Formats: sequence, C-alpha cells, structure tokens
Amino acid sequence: MSDSSRLADLAARLAADIQAAANPAELANAKARAIGRDGALTAEMKKLGALTGAERATAGRELNQAKQAIETAVSVREAAIARAELDARLAQEAIDVTLPGRAAGAGGLHPVSLTIERIEAIFQSIGFDVADGPEIEEDFFNFTALNTPENHPARSMHDTFYVDAKDANGNGLLLRTHTSPVQVRYARAHKPPIRVIAPGKTYRVDSDATHSPMFHQFEGLWIDEDVSFADLKSVYTDFLRRFFERDDLDVRFRPSYFPFTEPSAEIDMRFADGPLAGRWLEVSGSGQVHPNVVRNFGLDPERYIGFAFGSGIERLAMLRYGVGDLRLFYENDLRFLQQFNR
Repeated sequence: MSDSSRLADLAARLAADIQAAANPAELANAKARAIGRDGALTAEMKKLGALTGAERATAGRELNQAKQAIETAVSVREAAIARAELDARLAQEAIDVTLPGRAAGAGGLHPVSLTIERIEAIFQSIGFDVADGPEIEEDFFNFTALNTPENHPARSMHDTFYVDAKDANGNGLLLRTHTSPVQVRYARAHKPPIRVIAPGKTYRVDSDATHSPMFHQFEGLWIDEDVSFADLKSVYTDFLRRFFERDDLDVRFRPSYFPFTEPSAEIDMRFADGPLAGRWLEVSGSGQVHPNVVRNFGLDPERYIGFAFGSGIERLAMLRYGVGDLRLFYENDLRFLQQFNR
C-alpha cells in the first residue's frame, strides 16, 4: 500500500471515530486521538523530517489536507451534538399549551392589618381621627413630653432601642416605644376638642411567646373641657364589645400607675364562655391625662381635661382569633396566614 493510500485510510478511520462520538467528552477524546499531541496524524507529521525534499512536500501537503478534514469533521460533529442536546432539552421542557392554566393565587391582608382596619373603623364611627407619626422619634416626644423624667426606668437601654444619631437640632433619637408621641404631635397641631387614635409600629427590647421587639399599638386620646373618667369607661367598654362582637363581655378598670396619666387604670376583660371563660385578661392601660402632659400639648390644664388609653394590637388579634403565640404573626407561614382571608 502506498503512503498516500495509507494516509487516506488513516484519515477515514479517524473521521469515522469522530462521527461516532455521542457527547462532547467523547468528541474531545476522538479529536485528541487524531490531531492531539500524541495523535495519529501528529505522529505522521513527525516523520516528515526523514523524507527528501520532493517527498516531504507531497507528504506535507497530504497531511495538511487530512488535518483540515479532521478539524472540519470535529466542527460538524460538535454542532450536531449541541443541536441534539438542545432538541432533547426542549422536548423535556416542552409546555403543553392545551392544558388549563394555573390561576394566580389571591392575596389577602395580614391578620394584624385586618385588626388595625377594624379598630380604625370602630373609632372613626364615633368621631375619632386616625393619626400617624415617625417611628424614629425624638426623645422629647417619646419621653419628656409624656411626663417621663430622665431617670425613669423606661429610658433604660434594656427597654429602648436608641439610634446612634441626632436630628438637625441635635436632639437624641430612638425607635418609639409606644405611639403616644403621635398624640403629642397631633395635640400640638390641633385645637380642642381632640379625639384621635394613633395605630402603628412600636419597638422594645423584648421577645417571647407574647412579646416581640417590633409590635403594634394603638393609642387613644380625647381632650376637651368636660371629659370625665366615665367617658373613658364608656368609650373603651363599647369598643371592646364591638371589637369582639359580644355584649356579654365583662370589663373592669383596675388602679395602676403611668407617668402620663393620673389617675391611671389597667383595663381587664373576660369572656362569659369559650376557652378563656372566667379569666380576667389585661388588654389596655388608661387614665386621665396628667396636667403636665396637657401643658406639653400647649393647652391649659386648668381648662382642658381628657383621657388616654393604649392597647397592643397583636394582643387583641390573638384574643379575637384564638392565637396562642404572637410569633406566628411574623413567621410568614402561608398555612397560618391564609386562614384569615377565606
């Protein structure tokens, strides 16, 4: 067999090897066997040095043609393998457009949002406004204006998140511990009679089954010339009975202490039946607004009087919906949250 015939036979076998490759790895191996460092055609090229001038020219030309043919075969096979892989992937991921579509899930309000909406609707129906204010609050509005002196325990780092910054006037900043600062801001911007509730987020260093570092409160305020403690009892008792939709709800006012009200009272309630029947449950703090606080409202405490109250919104939601652990509201478990939007 002549050298030309032997080279043609070798090139044909190498091309067949390349054509038989089923995946990129097999193709890479076939290419290496043909024109790699130790490949068959590479070995033939190394023999050119032993040939004479005319023989070397002829053999070199034939080897270059064979190499070009192998490179072309590799490119063709590479494209075919890529196309086959794409076809297989498309077939695997094919979408049957004749199948019925999947309906988008309907969203709903969070149980805390539902509770806030209910509270606002009840108080707006009896003439209360709804006010909002900053969650990063000045020390003055959060504490000082509410008759809470600098040495009061509520200012402790154990209760309050302080912000390592000051406002444009050099005032200390903190995450508000209650929404009472909104009452101060509202009262300083409006003339009596003042009837307002302030729902919103509040922050305290506390976390367990019934407490969260971030929680929601709503504070209520009524200031006028002839508002009495009897009005407080009437308004809040009516609110609880409408909120829980129960006329048989018992409500009691238990003496307590708050720096911003005097006299002050904790508000307890109990159900006549159900899992919590007979148990007194604390739901709010309240009292007659302290004269110092009325003065910080920019009003004359000799002329104006009023009452204030504050309640945890999550606590009311837990009692209304029968939830035993406050943390469930914030775990974002759709199985829990979807129960409130059916």
